[in-house]
Order: sequence, then C-alpha cells, then structure tokens
Amino acid sequence: MGTFWQTVQVGNPAGGDSVEVEALVDTGADDSMFPQSLLSGLCLQPQRHFDYTMADGRRVSYPYGQARISIDGTAWICPVVFGPEDDALLGATTLEIFKLVADPVRKRLIPASVLRLGWGGRD
Repeated sequence: MGTFWQTVQVGNPAGGDSVEVEALVDTGADDSMFPQSLLSGLCLQPQRHFDYTMADGRRVSYPYGQARISIDGTAWICPVVFGPEDDALLGATTLEIFKLVADPVRKRLIPASVLRLGWGGRD
C-alpha cells in the first residue's frame, strides 16, 4: 500500500490549544504516535507503557496515553504513543475511532462505507 500524509490537530482532552501536525497514515500500525515533546507540551501524561514490534523486527517500549485528535473538523479522544522526535503517524485504531479508511490511490482518508457490529442477535 502506498503511504501518504494527513494534517491533524492534536490537543489535550481537557481542552485548550491544539497543535497542527503532518502525520503519516500507517494502517499497519495499531496506534497513532506523536513526539513525546509535543504531547508533553500539551500537558499530557502517559498512563501506561506498551511494547511494540517495529517493521524491521525490533522490539521497543513506549509510553502510552490519550489525546484529542481532530481530522477535518471532527474531534475524538484517541490513544496515542509518546514517540521519538520527528515521528508522527496515524494508526489503525485512530482510523477506526473516526470510522475512516485509507484510499491509497487518491492518497486521502474517506468514510468507511460498511461498518461491522459483530453480533447477529439471539436465535
């Protein structure tokens, strides 16, 4: 799949200013990641640490918390990884929260056309 960039705003769930960020859309990543300095500058605190496997097979551990992410004027509270400088990516969990899918041909995010609930009811 081709990659592309998406402009997002990242802010504190409690409110206040947000920061505009160019994030790489990466549907192979579970979580979205932004520089730790950016998230800390928004007064966000990590709540846990998780281990991740990188594309090259390395195992790394990063702090994990929540941020307010806005895409095209819509905002949701999403899990985020407190990552290294210059690394900003939009992962699958955030796309699912926004009900968006990646269109790699047109290099943009589009609304999901079919949503799943997974429960068919009682017999």
